[in-house]
Amino acid sequence: MALLKIGTRGSKLALTQTGIVRDTLARTVPALAAPDAIEIVVIKTTGDAIQDRPLSEAGGKGLFVKEIEEAMLDGRIDAAVHSMKDMPTAQPDGLVITAFLPREDVRDVLIAGDIRRIADLAPGATVGTSALRRRAQLLHLRPDLKVVTFRGNVDTRLAKRDRGEVDATFLALAGLKRLGMGNVGTPVPEDEMLPAVGQGAVCIETRADDARTRGWLAAIDHATTGTCVAAEHAMLAVLDGSCRTPIAGHAILTGDAIHLRGLIAKPDGSQVITVERHGAATDAAALGRDAGQELLKRGGPGFLST
Repeated sequence: MALLKIGTRGSKLALTQTGIVRDTLARTVPALAAPDAIEIVVIKTTGDAIQDRPLSEAGGKGLFVKEIEEAMLDGRIDAAVHSMKDMPTAQPDGLVITAFLPREDVRDVLIAGDIRRIADLAPGATVGTSALRRRAQLLHLRPDLKVVTFRGNVDTRLAKRDRGEVDATFLALAGLKRLGMGNVGTPVPEDEMLPAVGQGAVCIETRADDARTRGWLAAIDHATTGTCVAAEHAMLAVLDGSCRTPIAGHAILTGDAIHLRGLIAKPDGSQVITVERHGAATDAAALGRDAGQELLKRGGPGFLST
């Protein structure tokens, strides 16, 4: 019988990320070294089931985690592996984020055949994306482009573009790298497209009172990633951000100093407001909250709801 049951979505990327967690635990925690010590449990989520419309129309953030969290609260699994950018700003009572894997490259990737820059896309080109954040920043740079909703996993979206359904699309470089596809497309500079809050980070969630599981996961926790994500999520919490709102943010830790960049935008890209914060790593959450408050103030009433 498995000592640790880990829940995950069933996508190729989710299973790959969960496999990394399993293998890292097996190498690091002697109690989990046996081949059958860790069981991976696949759970279908609402977000996986919805393929015919943008997730922003179906309830926003949390659609990829709800059923997995329910399984953990019910005791069917002991931990869950999530892409941090899918996570709401707060966990249900009784659950906590216990550990992070080292963060991957946070940038977005432009998939457009031989075209390597947003500026070089043909006038009026059709771009597929389901992310309001990408849509808003893209239209801010290139208001002439036609942006259409584009759902599906990595392989599905690449196949759709290859068939000519769109001229270009975007994917997260972190996911591509973890799938061994880091050579696909061209990374977009953060000055052109700031990533989603939590992008590139993988977190492991547990029950708050499960001391054994939390102790095992503490052995693999990447503290630097946790500090950066804390700043980003604190900003997001102030903005009450969801999939309905174009919000971006990325924090970088250098030594004991943290640098946070944040952004809010109108969905049509007509207005983009940016903010930066520098400070001590110990003040990560406070810096994030302060950045969020500035964005709210500069955006004014109603900015994030229009």
